[in-house]
Amino acid sequence: MDIAFQGEFGAYSEEAVQAAFPDATPRPLPTFETVFDALTSTLTSGGVDRAVVPIENTVFGSVRVNYDRLRAHPVSIIGEVNRRIHHHLLAPPGASIEGLLTVRSHPQALGQCRAWLRANLGGTATESVTDTAGAARQVAEEHDRTVAAIASRRAADRYGLEVLAGGIEDDAANYTRFLVLAPRDADAERVGDGPLKTSIVFALRDNVPGALFKSLAVFALRDLDLLKIESRPFVGQPGRYRFYLDVRGDASQGPLRRALQHLREISTEVRSLGTYPAAPPRREA
Repeated sequence: MDIAFQGEFGAYSEEAVQAAFPDATPRPLPTFETVFDALTSTLTSGGVDRAVVPIENTVFGSVRVNYDRLRAHPVSIIGEVNRRIHHHLLAPPGASIEGLLTVRSHPQALGQCRAWLRANLGGTATESVTDTAGAARQVAEEHDRTVAAIASRRAADRYGLEVLAGGIEDDAANYTRFLVLAPRDADAERVGDGPLKTSIVFALRDNVPGALFKSLAVFALRDLDLLKIESRPFVGQPGRYRFYLDVRGDASQGPLRRALQHLREISTEVRSLGTYPAAPPRREA
């Protein structure tokens, strides 16, 4: 199978692809939008079988735009992957930390290392690019010893860069959760063997006091375990939000099925984004 991910070879998303599909062919694409487009493409030459995208990081928070894309594209979540993210400061051979003027990486990576950068490279400028591996490739191609990248050790090996400092992330529990996606109409096998969880998106019927409480109560009344809630604003409608929930259980069975039926009675929009196995508990690595 061809599995799409955003970035270039050496990206953390490529590691997540290999964790979910060890024997598949990773397909790097430049943006998240092109990843979703490739997954839902009807063109054989441009399409892919599955995709893996990041959705949240324990240090720097959610990748919010991907919540919007989950709703806007005909895709289903079929699995998830938790990856411990180790960031490294990479530079061309012969470079030194003392000689650096610029550090380049994805905004999430820069954010996950901001305390280390402030403590060790306080006067160094930072530059944001579209992905960590792309930053490493650029640094290798330019061969400017005053410019470094924050990326994975895999990227260092791939692009021939030296590791000036390893493990520079600010928190030892720096994990990113990735979602495994399939076309919505595909008969896709779930990835993983953990307990089932379901992701949904819904919108309130009326923005009145207690409306959100009543929506969440449909789960509490049935002793369903809510794992996450995320809000995203309606475009052009200030004060209105969609809510994304992760909840334990199978959307097609038992208490969760009844909870979703109840939620539809009091909401203008309810959609299941997928029922899939939860990733194993996080472990230090």
